[in-house]
Amino acid sequence: MNRTPPTLRFLLPSLLAVVTLSAQDVPQAVIADPAPDPAHPATMVVAAIPSGDATMNGVLYVACGAGPHPTLLLLHGLPGNEQNLDLAQAVRRAGWNVLTMHYRGSWGSGGTFSFTHAFEDVHAALAWLRLPANAATGRVDAERLAVAGHSFGGVLAAQAAATDRALLGAALISAWNLGGFAAEARERGDDGRAAFERAMAGNRESLAGCSPRSLCDDAFANATKWNFRDYAPQLADRPLLLVSSRDGNGPESDALAKGVRAAGGKAVTEVALPTDHSYNDHRIALAAALVRWLATLRPAAK
Repeated sequence: MNRTPPTLRFLLPSLLAVVTLSAQDVPQAVIADPAPDPAHPATMVVAAIPSGDATMNGVLYVACGAGPHPTLLLLHGLPGNEQNLDLAQAVRRAGWNVLTMHYRGSWGSGGTFSFTHAFEDVHAALAWLRLPANAATGRVDAERLAVAGHSFGGVLAAQAAATDRALLGAALISAWNLGGFAAEARERGDDGRAAFERAMAGNRESLAGCSPRSLCDDAFANATKWNFRDYAPQLADRPLLLVSSRDGNGPESDALAKGVRAAGGKAVTEVALPTDHSYNDHRIALAAALVRWLATLRPAAK
């Protein structure tokens, strides 16, 4: 979610050190344009991405240079007021393409919005990037794809990386553990359902074909499947970036990190920033963390 999400537990103090940046810590791509390539300039490609029985609106930000370029799928939250396009631009300046898109039924994309559809939509977007014609047009290296998501986009990114074994890694930014949140609400009976529906009522701008009740029904029915703590064994073999803020989601991120390490994961990067859910006053620090992490990714062994 794009606002500070409701939580069914008290905010626990973060155990991570707060990250502060000096000027020399900020990657050049965050604050400076690269040298232009007149033959292969940075550009944008409108992406009409089929998913289910509808088409999603998207934009592929293409990095300068002949490529093919590694490409990041960047996923917004619920409902998606914060698009994080400053992150997309910084990542592109670092030499990566970035695909952004709106899930079915959100912000003018066709179809109806549901949590189930959004999980499907992420895989449809990855399939779109891998189509040879799209990869050629967008100078995409289809064997070097990663995923990043903010808030609700974080659980989508976690699920994608847990099930798509070809992804290089996943970045979760203030990830909302939808499954865990829904399970706790469901256990509280009518009071929990009412609280969940109130939360959905306040995060439904520009979402079509859904209601607080339908979103609650969807989440409760799939709570076990969408608890990202349970993805830890599947995420242990790939790099993860877990960024947290003072929004109440940090304990879930901490738990995922511990689970991944317990499953043998050795490439977990954790960053804690003293800011709100949308990182309103730490945008440079957030972009720096993402760009630095992407620079560490390597193609998967064949």
